Amino acid sequence: TARVLQEGGQLILREAGQPSDALIPFGDTGRLSASLIFVPIRHSDRINGVLSIQSYTPQAYDRSDLDTVQALADHCGGALERLRIEEALRESQAQLARTEAVSLVMTAHVGLDDRWLKVPPMLCRLLDYGEEELLRMRLDDVIHPEDLESGATQRRRLVQGEARSFDLEMRCLTRAGRTIWMYLNCSVVQDVHGRPLYFLAYLRDITDRKSLEDQLRQAQKMEAVGQLAGGIAHDFNNLLTAILGHGELLLAEIGPEDPRRADVTEITRAAHRAAALTRQLLAFSRKQVLQPRVINLNAVVNDLAAMLRRIIGEHVSLELLPDSSLGYVYADAGQLEQVITNLIVNARDAMPQGGTLTLRTANVHRHESPDWEGRDHLVGGALVALSVTDTGIGMDDWILAHLFEPFFTTKELGRGTGLGLATVYGIVRQSGGQIQVRSQLNVGSTFTVYLPQVQGADLPGAQTETPGNSPGGPETILVVEDEESVRTLTCRVLRAKGYRVLEAPTAQAALDFLRDDSEKIDLLLTDVVMPQIGGPALAERCVREQPGLRVLYMSGYAEEAIERQAALTGGSSLLEKPFTADQLARGVREALSAGSR
Repeated sequence: TARVLQEGGQLILREAGQPSDALIPFGDTGRLSASLIFVPIRHSDRINGVLSIQSYTPQAYDRSDLDTVQALADHCGGALERLRIEEALRESQAQLARTEAVSLVMTAHVGLDDRWLKVPPMLCRLLDYGEEELLRMRLDDVIHPEDLESGATQRRRLVQGEARSFDLEMRCLTRAGRTIWMYLNCSVVQDVHGRPLYFLAYLRDITDRKSLEDQLRQAQKMEAVGQLAGGIAHDFNNLLTAILGHGELLLAEIGPEDPRRADVTEITRAAHRAAALTRQLLAFSRKQVLQPRVINLNAVVNDLAAMLRRIIGEHVSLELLPDSSLGYVYADAGQLEQVITNLIVNARDAMPQGGTLTLRTANVHRHESPDWEGRDHLVGGALVALSVTDTGIGMDDWILAHLFEPFFTTKELGRGTGLGLATVYGIVRQSGGQIQVRSQLNVGSTFTVYLPQVQGADLPGAQTETPGNSPGGPETILVVEDEESVRTLTCRVLRAKGYRVLEAPTAQAALDFLRDDSEKIDLLLTDVVMPQIGGPALAERCVREQPGLRVLYMSGYAEEAIERQAALTGGSSLLEKPFTADQLARGVREALSAGSR
């Protein structure tokens, strides 16, 4: 074999009976081969192996036999080379398929007549077509009609030699008509003479990315709407404060028999309704002031009733079943409005063909509710329950297990972010409550919110002072408000209560008062958002000048108030706009009384 590799073909002939220790016994008999031919298996300049034939007969071969065997070996060499290339090609194709599966990039060939010539399995699965089906179709059969012209124009440019390749984001349609977004990189394959043969297309599914981009754009739109809502609410709440305050002052001066009293009463009622509308607007933009207080869920439901009926549409019947003896809870009314609205919208979406939506409130005992940590402190174990029941499609156990996870949604693409119920769960838990879900497929679902019931002297009905009877005092109050109508009303109400009032339209004017006034100031009543120097920065300077100064903030734009809560000066509190004259007087009295404890 070594001689063959070095010198080429070898013809070895032995005489009969001639011993040869160099020869190897051949076969089971152990007989020695007398005639042998060894030739290299060649392909071009490459040797792939050695071919040998042997005979027990002396002088069995001659030179012509050697040439014949060499020709056979060369033929085998060509065949082996083709096998090696085919195997390498198969491995390359398998490697390409594995790479496509990992990288999510698909390679396809498309004819110049736009017919599919080669389609990857992944594309068949995405479009829900068999390979043979897709090969009988044209490219335009699976492209969204709105994207046909742009793709055809780019392919014509490739054929005409105006471009070497192009990139395009386009929509494809599955067998069921569902839209899939594809990223396409396309070039044209040419023959040795430069004539185009077919299109080489690299495809990648970008549906998830496009969905995230759409959600981001929607979130940015909602953020812009929220910013706009907050800005409008800031100015609108100032106007409502002036309307409510002056309306109350007029009511105090007009007797019960005066015919004008009914008109003024309607003005104040309309202002109160406008204030409620502003709070709902801020709740949707998540910029409401987070002020938990003792409230009745029936009142929250009644305030929302008209809006809820518009939300659910005419195909769904809304039933309100409030418990007339419902207890009170300690929570943020704006957040509870958000909870109720999200549950109502979720129930509506579960009834696309219509149905009945029932909202019920009730008093329950803790043994009637789901178990949760930290409820042993509840007085008497009393709870307030709010339930939303629909007659919709229901949910299976798998959906129930993931229901409150952020970004989990069963809605079709573009109809939900999966944050609604996650937000509901977070608000309920932050309010010290729990939420329970019961559902049955094709029957409906019930979401029940349980909140601790509050009892004792803090209930609204247990307060001793009545509206219009809020106390005043002789203290000195520095009022800082850039909105003239609100500042004028505020000062008028406080002076009527006996307070000494200093009036400042800007923070700088307030600082001048603080330096020039010989008397001590007992309370700083300031707006949160003002030009140049805001309320918190002003309060910080004033407290440095007069340690122990009490601070009461006014805010009609909740976002600023929320952002500054952590940095509010010690001994400060917050009065939400719009406020009535009575609420103003009570807030001032409570702030001053807190400083004397």
